[in-house]
Amino acid sequence: MKETKTTQSRSYLGIYRRRINWIVAVAALCMFTVVSCQQEEDGFSLFGELGEKHPLSKEERMEWWRDARFGMFIHWGLYAIPAGEWNGKQISGIGEWIMERADIPVSEYEQLAGQFNPVEFDADEWVRIAKNAGMKYIVITSKHHDGFCLWDSKVSDYDIMDASPFKRDILKELSKACKKHKIRLCFYHSIMDWHHPDAQAPFYPNYNDRERTNPNFANYVENYMKPQLKELVDNYGPLGVMWFDGEWIGDWTEPQGKDLYNYVLDLQPDIIINNRVGKGRKGMEGLSKSEEFAGDFGTPEQQIPAKGLPGVDWESCMTMNDTWGYKSSDHNWKSTEDLIRKLADIASKGGNFLLNVGPTAEGLIPGPSVERLAAIGEWMKVNSESIYGTTASPLGEVPWGRCTAKSNKLYLHVFDWPEDGRLEVPGLEQNVTKAYLLADKKHTGLPIMLVGPSEIAVTVPKEATNRIDSVVVLEIGQ
Repeated sequence: MKETKTTQSRSYLGIYRRRINWIVAVAALCMFTVVSCQQEEDGFSLFGELGEKHPLSKEERMEWWRDARFGMFIHWGLYAIPAGEWNGKQISGIGEWIMERADIPVSEYEQLAGQFNPVEFDADEWVRIAKNAGMKYIVITSKHHDGFCLWDSKVSDYDIMDASPFKRDILKELSKACKKHKIRLCFYHSIMDWHHPDAQAPFYPNYNDRERTNPNFANYVENYMKPQLKELVDNYGPLGVMWFDGEWIGDWTEPQGKDLYNYVLDLQPDIIINNRVGKGRKGMEGLSKSEEFAGDFGTPEQQIPAKGLPGVDWESCMTMNDTWGYKSSDHNWKSTEDLIRKLADIASKGGNFLLNVGPTAEGLIPGPSVERLAAIGEWMKVNSESIYGTTASPLGEVPWGRCTAKSNKLYLHVFDWPEDGRLEVPGLEQNVTKAYLLADKKHTGLPIMLVGPSEIAVTVPKEATNRIDSVVVLEIGQ
């Protein structure tokens, strides 16, 4: 049938509309791709096929964390002002517990907020210190047991903006700095609260009472703790980890822990939550794979499990001296050698290393901490490949150091360099095709000799490439 002028016009109009729709669709797809790619670049993608949030598997949520292996813990709050001393007396124990250890009433302790004016605080500098050390994430105390908040909370006036002369939102500044330097921001948050009347405040002077309960505790959870957690996720995220503590109190139960876990996961579907959201798992207790609920990862404190925790994600949190929060009298610093070897040891057992700094009341990370982190960073510039994204050693115990693994490579962390130039590697079940020093940018091969059914000897130079930890790489045949 011959088309009339009108039908032709309608036909052209239909084609025109289809083309416009096609162009709009392509533009929308491009816009989504740009946004999605930017999210992926920042490491925070939550978008599904249609650009909507969707529940992620634990494997998806844990991927970045397992790759990171090394993070910075920051304990900072009002306790940095007394710095371990109260009424002219040195108080025993860790600095951030001074409110409990020195039997300080709430009304006296909260006066410290009026003195908290950390004018030397520089979020960008803190994040650069962590990044230069090779750290991939930062976990800071949004609120410790003393109840003071380092952000502008709308739920409470006991925070940095309302109760202190500083009037700057510390967590907001850290959030911006972390995004700038592509470091994951994470928050430590105490379930226990010595300041809140519906939590542990009435238990003075034994704020840490494990037996007594507060009949109003449910009100604290629903109308204070949960709304504050929502503030943290909504206003300072996306976050990498919500790191809970204080779960040992009598008021806290396993069902409450599971409820809180689900509550936080609903706020941000890709967030990771530690095991202390549950009950009584401060260290390695109750972390078997068969257990119904233990958060996403274990948190052995001030220790490295002798054989790791096979089948369980875990993170050793550790101080550089003997305290978490700043304590002016504590000068018992771990050596750089000890810290680098601890990092290698933890990675060799499949864990993460969360290393703490306790800034001063002025807002400065103590010099000894900065020096040690800078030295670790120098080692990481050469050897980070042997830490990031690695898994536990397949070799078992080795006499000269530790071993990490990734893809078709074994990284031999040699603490005790062989004087005879012969590095013997037992427990090998696969064929080694090449050996070289990680510090050798040209990857010049080292001679390999088979000395047993599952053992080789690598001929290494007389001098170690690093006196603390020299890394020899073995490539395994496919």
